[in-house]
Amino acid sequence: MATQNIRSRVDSLVEYIKTGRILDAMTEFYASDTQMQENGNPPTKGLAENIEREKQFLAQVKVWKGFEVKALAVEGDTAFMESTIDFIAQNDQPVHMEQVSVSRWKDGKIAHERFYYDSGAKK
Repeated sequence: MATQNIRSRVDSLVEYIKTGRILDAMTEFYASDTQMQENGNPPTKGLAENIEREKQFLAQVKVWKGFEVKALAVEGDTAFMESTIDFIAQNDQPVHMEQVSVSRWKDGKIAHERFYYDSGAKK
């Protein structure tokens, strides 16, 4: 898939996330055998397993406040994104997360994605 086509897919993915349509984004943009990895943890393999993992994350969210892309680059089949996520947790505490993701695309879908963030940060 050409870089410009991947860029278009990434832009569409970002729009899904901005509006809180995260589970919809997973079925639209992730391969059935996708692998998602957080920091140095082992990857979660398979779309169904990653949707379940994402549901567990979303269960912590009371109000989705936003998603902002700070930097984005696409080179070949790889996209690099620096972003922030803001939400109100179930305990009514505001949460601000900063992360970098690296996604590798194949046939218009994400085959592997790794997130890098400070897991000890309290904002």
